Amino acid sequence: MNKGLFVTIEGGEGSGKSTLIERLAHTMQGMGRSVVTTREPGGIPIAEKIRSVILDREHTAMDSRTEALLYAASRRQHLVEKVIPALEQGSIVICDRFVDSSLVYQGYARGLGYEQIWAINEFATRKMMPDLTLYLDVSPQTGLARIARNADREINRLDMEKLSFHERVREGYKQLLLRFPGRIVEVNAEKDADEVYAEAASIVESRLASML
Repeated sequence: MNKGLFVTIEGGEGSGKSTLIERLAHTMQGMGRSVVTTREPGGIPIAEKIRSVILDREHTAMDSRTEALLYAASRRQHLVEKVIPALEQGSIVICDRFVDSSLVYQGYARGLGYEQIWAINEFATRKMMPDLTLYLDVSPQTGLARIARNADREINRLDMEKLSFHERVREGYKQLLLRFPGRIVEVNAEKDADEVYAEAASIVESRLASML
């Protein structure tokens, strides 16, 4: 069993995951804790190359099953090369997306089914799941509007999907909340960024305290 804490941040496009992760990491490091921040797909060179293939706006012909397999391949390498070693050293790992994203985006929104996507990822992760997942809930309209206002954010292939796709993504996350109520905690990301951060930090600190 690992000695660290594996926290994942989930949510639709424009939900504020990156900003929250940066603030949480800063807080935890200020408390003297070792913190590793990372993302999926990506986090290490091999996985970042796979990310560039998945999110390339020119790859609109990508089959949904191909997409799911690429995410799982990236995830496996990311786990063995970065996440697991950090946890074994006692670090808090805060990751932008993990298996839940595949279950929602490919399993629900793409219509491949939770069970099929879980089977792929069960093989890739050997059933390893986060200790805690924060789901940042925001309407697709709000999230996409935030992306449009952020000139520094590169528009990727998923951002270009129709509004109906992003609505299915949100529905998919709501379904996961019912499936994993002990692990996934919903945070209202429509609120001010400071309020979202305060609520998220409280949840993480509470989970850390329960481990002592």
